[in-house]
Amino acid sequence: MRPSARAMIGVRRMQIEMPLPDLIEIVPLSAAPEVEITVPGSKSITNRALILAALAEGEVTLEGALWSEDTQVMVEALQKLGYSIEVQPDHGEAANRTIHVAGLGQAIPSGGTEEKPLELFVGNAGTAARFLTAFLCLGRGVYRLSGVLRMHERPQAALLQALRELGYRIDSENDRLPVTINGQGPSGGSCRVDIAMSTQFASALLLGAGIGRWQVGIDGEQGAASPYVAMTSSLIDVFPSRGGSFAIEPDASGGSYFWAAGHILSEAGSLPVQVARWPSSGWQIDAAFPGRLPLPPSTSRQDNLGDSIMTAIAIAPLARRQTEFTELGRLRVQECERVVAMRTELAKCGAAIDESGDTLTVQPGALHGAEVDTYEDHRMAMCFATLGLKVPGIRIKNPACVRKTFPTFFQKLAAPAPLGLGATVRDGNGNELKPEQLFAD
Repeated sequence: MRPSARAMIGVRRMQIEMPLPDLIEIVPLSAAPEVEITVPGSKSITNRALILAALAEGEVTLEGALWSEDTQVMVEALQKLGYSIEVQPDHGEAANRTIHVAGLGQAIPSGGTEEKPLELFVGNAGTAARFLTAFLCLGRGVYRLSGVLRMHERPQAALLQALRELGYRIDSENDRLPVTINGQGPSGGSCRVDIAMSTQFASALLLGAGIGRWQVGIDGEQGAASPYVAMTSSLIDVFPSRGGSFAIEPDASGGSYFWAAGHILSEAGSLPVQVARWPSSGWQIDAAFPGRLPLPPSTSRQDNLGDSIMTAIAIAPLARRQTEFTELGRLRVQECERVVAMRTELAKCGAAIDESGDTLTVQPGALHGAEVDTYEDHRMAMCFATLGLKVPGIRIKNPACVRKTFPTFFQKLAAPAPLGLGATVRDGNGNELKPEQLFAD
C-alpha cells in the first residue's frame, strides 16, 4: 500500500504535469525575501521512529513524518514483511505524511527459507539498510537485503561483525550488501561496534537492543555520545512503546539550505529567511547551523555539524576569509565520495579549494557558473542550487536526486513568498519552470 506522492505547496495540492528535467538552471535572486519556510520532517528521526513503531506493542501514529525515497523504502520493506501501515497526507507540509503503524512487539514477521529468502530492497538508504539488518535478526527465517550499486559499496562490516558476536548468522561475500540474514529471535548476549565508518551501526543495534536483550558497547568517534547515537538513545527513551502518537520535528539538515540562502543574499548578520518550528530538542546536530553564520574560521564534521557541513562548504567561497572544514572522512563513504565531489564541483565554479587528508580549506573569491554533477547525491544538488541563488549560471544535473530526502526542495525555491523564495528555475533550454513542474518524483 503506497499512496501516490503528489506535490503540495503549503495546504494546496498541485497536479504534476511533468518530471523534473535532466538539467536545470537556478537564476540568482537580487535579495532574500523575508519569509518563514517549512521543511519536511527529519529523515533520521522518521526512519528510527518507523523501526520503533514496528517494535511497539500497539498502534503508533507518526505525525510530521518525512515522505521521501528513503522513508518510502523503509515503509515498503515493513509492509512487505507484513506490517499494517496506513499513510495519510499532511496538509501542513507537502513532503510529510501522518503514518499509522500497527506495532507487533516481539512478533517480528517470519522470513523465507534458505532456498527462497524473503527479498527486501533498500535502494541507497543507509538508515534502512543498517536498521533493517539488525531488526531482521529478531525475526525467524531467512531474509535477503539488497540495494542499488552504491549501497552495495557502502560499509556494513562493523555492524555485521557485531551481530555475529551476538550469535546471528549473516552471509555476505564482502561484508557489504547484499546480505542474507538468518533470523533467530532475541539472542541476549553482548557485542561491541565500531562507528568510525557510520554511527548508523550503533543506532541499528540500539533500536533492537530492548527486544533482543543485547548489551551494546560502542567504540570510536565519541562512542555513545556521538550526536546521531545520542539521538537514537533519546528517541528510545521517549517513544510510546505501548502505542500512542509521536511528533517528528523538521529536518535540520534540510533547513540549512534556506538559512544559508538568506545569509548569502543579505547584509552581514541578517537572516531574513527563517525556518518554521526550528528544532530545539538537541537531537539533531545540524540544528546548530544558523548559529554558525557567518561561517567561523574552522568547522568540524565530528563536533560542530553533521550533513549540513556540506551546505557550509558550498557557500564558503562567498565568505570574507579562509574557512577550514575538518574531520570529513565519513563524508567519503556516504551517497557519493562527498569530499572529492565538493572539491571538484566547487573548483568548476572557480573556487580556490584545497583537499588535504580529511580537511578542505576554502579561500574567498569570485565564482562563475558551471554545470554541476550531482553524483546521484541529493545533498550535492541542494548545496549547489543554494549557491546558484547568488552565483549566475549554476546548472544542476539530475536535480531529481533530491527525491531521496526532500522531493519538494525545488518547489520551495521557486514558489512565491511566503511559501517559498520566489526564485526562477529554468530547464536546459532556458524555459522557466513552474513550481508544479519541480516536484522530484
